[in-house]
Amino acid sequence: MPGHPARLAVLLCLLFLAACQRLASPESSGELVVAIRAGPSSYEVDDKGGSSGFERDLVQAFAQSLGYRVRFVVANDQAELYELLDEGHVHFAASAWEHDVPHIRYTSPIRESDPVVVSRGDDLTLGEDPSVLTGHTVGAMIASPQLEALRKLAGEPPRFSLQPHAGAEYDLLQAVADNKLDFASTDRLQYRLALQFLPDLQVAFTLPGRIRFGWAFREGDDKLRMQADRFIADIRRGGLLARLQDRYFGHIDRIKPEGITELLDDIQTLLPRFRKFFQDAQEITGLDWRLLAAVAYQESKWDPLATSPTGVRGIMMLTEDTADHLHVSNRLDPRQSILAGAKYLADLRNLLPLTVKEPDRTWFALAAYNLGMGHFNGGRAIAVGLKRDADSWFEMKKVLPLMARPEYYARLKSGRARGGEAVIMVENIRTYFSIISRFTPPWRPDYQLVRSTPSSPHGLRQKHGKPPKLGGIS
Repeated sequence: MPGHPARLAVLLCLLFLAACQRLASPESSGELVVAIRAGPSSYEVDDKGGSSGFERDLVQAFAQSLGYRVRFVVANDQAELYELLDEGHVHFAASAWEHDVPHIRYTSPIRESDPVVVSRGDDLTLGEDPSVLTGHTVGAMIASPQLEALRKLAGEPPRFSLQPHAGAEYDLLQAVADNKLDFASTDRLQYRLALQFLPDLQVAFTLPGRIRFGWAFREGDDKLRMQADRFIADIRRGGLLARLQDRYFGHIDRIKPEGITELLDDIQTLLPRFRKFFQDAQEITGLDWRLLAAVAYQESKWDPLATSPTGVRGIMMLTEDTADHLHVSNRLDPRQSILAGAKYLADLRNLLPLTVKEPDRTWFALAAYNLGMGHFNGGRAIAVGLKRDADSWFEMKKVLPLMARPEYYARLKSGRARGGEAVIMVENIRTYFSIISRFTPPWRPDYQLVRSTPSSPHGLRQKHGKPPKLGGIS
């Protein structure tokens, strides 16, 4: 038949292309391809291009347990998450809320949360009354359980307008904070996270039911889904799930909304005066200038003349002994105080054993900044005696408050310490650092970190020139 070989060749080519586009199984490729939503509770990319997030770390641990590498495909919202899954571009979808979607099966829930409706705090004379929505516009994420619940609540004819939102959930809440939208529905965790940056938001009322978050699989992918279910049960029993929840969410309720509002104002009015000093300190120590600014805010609210009843002074609240050790001539000079405080914090971090990994290493150094390394090591000794992990901030934040109790501090050479205050300080700094980082850019100095040498004792060298001068400290 004339032309038949040509048609056959075209058909074979199409079949070959289809096969190439089909996602290989993780067993054959060694790679787990996972759709994940962008957002502070799931997956974010930092200033250096690295990724982090609660869901991201869980998926990474799951892949590692199976011996696979991971490739993440980032979705803007839940609808795109399901689309990637339905079209076979990914093996499963993380950070998915359970919803009645054909041909989709879920793992047991990783977390649960209340669905809430929020508005601006200054607009509310509420009290858990859904009737306040009447005549208003309410936004909700597309393909979300909240959207369906609100449709039922609106009734027929609808008493209020619904506005489905595609994209980042934070943008939906930002629209409410900016008075571009009357109300929005989210879950309580997302609200608590957003409150760090949008302190005017307030819960108007809670919708009925609970939102369950798990991993979504195509119907028929039972083997991988069952492996995921076993993994979730294992990390729940073993404590990894609790540790990751604490790492990403354990500090977010420490600062009240009015305190966040004050910080946001101070970022605009006070921080510019000291920004260069914090950036100089980053060049010397390698510590992110915004972390150092967060420490100073916790210590003094960026007041260079701050003085405590115990005699610590300055923007970084240095003791006289620490200032003398770092050759600070005037603790009330903000530049000297910031450079010295940064060097002290970096030294404390370097003194920690290599078994303490980031980000816990930084939280440990901050606790030692408050307690002193002798007291902090005493706290670690208590942790060992209690068979707690002395390299984990999740464990140490429970142990440190015990240092104020005589049955514990009586055994220590360093004696009694207010370990609970150190925990509060660290958790506050974590929140301040998160907020300052969102509203200020990273600093890209003209120096690069290198291995310390006699000619570059601080591990720094200028890209074109000599190492930086250290100013008022040495």
